[in-house]
Amino acid sequence: MIVIIAPQRGSYKLILFDGRSVRETGVFELAHSTRGYRPTNLKLRASGRRNYQNVPTKKLIDLIRGSDVRITKPEPGLLAFLGDFQVPPAEVKLCRICLLEDKVTPLSKKNGVRFGREHICMECAERELRREMGYVGRFGTRSFSHIRSLLDSYRDVDRVLSLLQPEQRDSSQTLFDRMEAVEPIDTQHITQLPVPPAFAKASGVEYLTPVQQLAVNAGLLERQDLLVVSATASGKTFVGEMAGLKNLLEGKGRLLFLVPLVALANQKYLRFRERYKGIASVSLQTGRSRLNLPETRPVGERNTRAEIIVGTYEGVDTVFRNGKTLADIGTVVIDEVQNLEEPERGHRLDGLIARIKYASPKAQFLYLSATIGAPSVLARKLGAKLVRYDSRPVPLERHLIFCEKKKKIQFIKSMVKEEFGRRSSKGYHGQTIVFTNARSRCHTLADALGQNVARPYHSGLTSQERRQVEDLFASQKIACVVTTAALAAGVDFPASQVIFDALAMGIKWLSVQEFNQMLGRAGRPDFHDQGRIVILAEPGATYSKTSKATEEEMAILLLKGEMEEVAPVYDLEGSSEEFAANAVACHGDEAQIQWMERLMVGSLEPVLQTLIETKLVKRKKGEIELTDLARVMARHFIGVEKLMRVRDLVREMEGPLMIAAEIDGTKAGEERS
Repeated sequence: MIVIIAPQRGSYKLILFDGRSVRETGVFELAHSTRGYRPTNLKLRASGRRNYQNVPTKKLIDLIRGSDVRITKPEPGLLAFLGDFQVPPAEVKLCRICLLEDKVTPLSKKNGVRFGREHICMECAERELRREMGYVGRFGTRSFSHIRSLLDSYRDVDRVLSLLQPEQRDSSQTLFDRMEAVEPIDTQHITQLPVPPAFAKASGVEYLTPVQQLAVNAGLLERQDLLVVSATASGKTFVGEMAGLKNLLEGKGRLLFLVPLVALANQKYLRFRERYKGIASVSLQTGRSRLNLPETRPVGERNTRAEIIVGTYEGVDTVFRNGKTLADIGTVVIDEVQNLEEPERGHRLDGLIARIKYASPKAQFLYLSATIGAPSVLARKLGAKLVRYDSRPVPLERHLIFCEKKKKIQFIKSMVKEEFGRRSSKGYHGQTIVFTNARSRCHTLADALGQNVARPYHSGLTSQERRQVEDLFASQKIACVVTTAALAAGVDFPASQVIFDALAMGIKWLSVQEFNQMLGRAGRPDFHDQGRIVILAEPGATYSKTSKATEEEMAILLLKGEMEEVAPVYDLEGSSEEFAANAVACHGDEAQIQWMERLMVGSLEPVLQTLIETKLVKRKKGEIELTDLARVMARHFIGVEKLMRVRDLVREMEGPLMIAAEIDGTKAGEERS
């Protein structure tokens, strides 16, 4: 028989263990007398029984004399008592919590977990974690699996619990992983490249970055079409500038530089105009506001004959959808090409690329992305050579903290302040981008941080207001911008830290591609020594009643997620819209429309018969004749289903505003939320 004695709050726990199971348990005290320490108040009970029975202390002495005695702590009084009866105890490491439940669980390096000043077994550690997680919020199954894996890794309950208690934040304990920067490859000086001297001088660049060198090695300056995949701030934009300006100055055509958002187009336009003002004219092609106000007037020159045209996808596509074209294009740069997978916008970008290829078959196409799944597959579909540079220019830490929504503001405040207090070896203060899911939340967070610290930045602001925020951030007069996830691709702030207040865009969870695009904003080699990502995930939180996932589960999925292949999604609505746009661009030539469809990455659904039945088009001897309504469909980026809905509403309702409200009411409501 093994007798286990464990000190507990002024008394001693006694366990009689046969090596497999507990036979009896008891408690006793030690009293000091003239004869030394002696046991008193011995009580025993059989395993499974509730009530203790008073037992003569002589029975304890008989037990320890005839048994293998183990103690969990070598207390002086206990050692003296055992020594008086010539009982040599052996010290044993057992889980104290299990002992309280009359279980014997030996502790070892494999199953021991630190809990405060002691060690407990893994099973008890898991129970403690579940109990603490219950206080914080409703965690999902994936969340506990992640936390259980952290427990396996850290072997420290308190360290794992720090993720659930942001007021006790320790950056070393909240670290999810670290993405290291690698030593850059050898690169050439720009004067060593076969580029015009005027461009080399105007560019302001001396040595290429690694991804730029890899692009040159892959044939960038020999008019090779390329898909360039590399981290944000690794120098992808200049890849397009090198090819575009070389082709332009050598008389091989103009540069068309396409971006997804107006804010980003404005930034590129102003930068190119300043940099290349002595060697090329620059213009801007974005959508126009119907309100003639100072803050909504165009930012730049709107000349489609300029030598460098910077535009948004839709701004440039409007040219083709109106039956016009852009001649003499020698280089086309598609920035953020991962937008091909967006449900509503992907087919439009796919169609635009095909229409530009149709109009400029000899142009060099360069596709740029920081985050894309299965890039080799997309490169093959685009007819381009893949250039991939996986390492980051600066190391990036990713942190995950679970906390309640009411604590997020307090936590963001402290992190923004801490980051701004750091100064990099390049002499810049650390600055923060906070991503959230709604405009109203942008203002709530910015107001809480204070106007001198942070400003909101979203598409609801005027271009003048956004430029003011950009200037304040660039001059380091504010420590933080708070923006919506919807503007992630257009935010070009040199931030060292990115904080996720939410993991949704409106009421929709971020995709892995979107998430990686956003976290790539942290850390710029010209400004910072490293980047930092912090996700604040609220257990049990969701943004839609139909969503089964919760925010803390999404955090883990996004951090561990693999990006899927980029593939535009085509339904009847998108297919009919692109068919009509292609028909306008091809002036109704059916053979050319079919050829243009083969230039697309995705596959259109067969929609011609539907368009004929709805009397939107007519088919005559290889020609597709579009009605005025079909041209409206192409010009205004809508498909046959929405067009038919508008036609029905015209009969039912009065005034265009009522019709617009009826069609977009639900979507607008989601945007406002």
